[in-house]
Amino acid sequence: MGKKKMSNLTERQKLILGLVVQDYVNSAKPVGSNTLVEKYALDLSSATIRNEMMALSEAGFLRQPHTSAGRIPTEDGYRFFVRQLMQRPALPDSLKHTITHQFYQARHDSKEWAHLAASILAHQSNAASIVTAPLTEDTRFKLLQLIPTTGRQVLMVLVTMNGNVCQQMLVLSEPVQHEKLTATAEKLNSLLINKDVTDLDSLSLNLDALGQDIYKLVYEEMTRSSQSIAGEIFQEGWTNVLSEPEFANSETALRALKVLEEPTMLEELLSQTVKNSEIGGVQVLIGGEGNWEELSDCSLVLGRYGVQDLASGYLGVLGPIRMPYGHTISTVNFVSRLMSNIVSENLGKNYTEG
Repeated sequence: MGKKKMSNLTERQKLILGLVVQDYVNSAKPVGSNTLVEKYALDLSSATIRNEMMALSEAGFLRQPHTSAGRIPTEDGYRFFVRQLMQRPALPDSLKHTITHQFYQARHDSKEWAHLAASILAHQSNAASIVTAPLTEDTRFKLLQLIPTTGRQVLMVLVTMNGNVCQQMLVLSEPVQHEKLTATAEKLNSLLINKDVTDLDSLSLNLDALGQDIYKLVYEEMTRSSQSIAGEIFQEGWTNVLSEPEFANSETALRALKVLEEPTMLEELLSQTVKNSEIGGVQVLIGGEGNWEELSDCSLVLGRYGVQDLASGYLGVLGPIRMPYGHTISTVNFVSRLMSNIVSENLGKNYTEG
């Protein structure tokens, strides 16, 4: 039998699918018809439920891991549940008050409240969390330092207005005195302060050979920084994920961890999922959605926070596909709103420092 269209499920099938998802999320054990009758006091016979579970299996929403076992949701089953059946439970007022209080104690330090958000999301979801510090929409020059180390080696430190710090070790063609390095940095600081890549591209500067070389490196790094969509990354809760039965084989979790820890892979993931989404919106990726093999055994709940066209960041939760989606989405949504409020209140200030 071919898969039914989602809209063709009967109300009884929807009820049974929702209960199977709910029970399996809580127990991590296949769900049988007798379990549903006894635990949820259904006014249906076990035989009727078995027939409906078989129909749901043929439609691709349930599967039977072993011949004599009960059923568990498939990725399509979870997707149908999240998109059409799930209710988002409201977070308790006491919990919302506690989280809000914690954030407003750290409201003037973006790194502190990004780290706090990661901690709260990991604790509340009992999964792994990821939060990126906010980035302003444009990258502007703030400060350059040239620090001599040994021989011809010089450490270049570039700081941008959105809080990014780039450190690059340079090897000069010949030794340069400390005074000349300082003078070069001071001259570039005075010429480039608060300028973005477009400004730098149109500048005509009267610089010596050293100044031209350093300027070229600054321009290249500013270009890379302006193309970045994620600020500093904060993660918490990987011990939560590794303790789940699905991840007894740690390689499964480590593949997912690689995606989140590798900046280029993370930026690619964010650019394909939530980069262009509305601030405050939440995206759910189940099993990598066929695009991310490393996430094939995981689900991600991702959101974007900030103020449109000014500054934004990303936050989310990663766990097994067997995830309590309602509570997780509610938590991500609530924390996202809090962080957006803090960004809004700090506009006009240098809130990315700290």
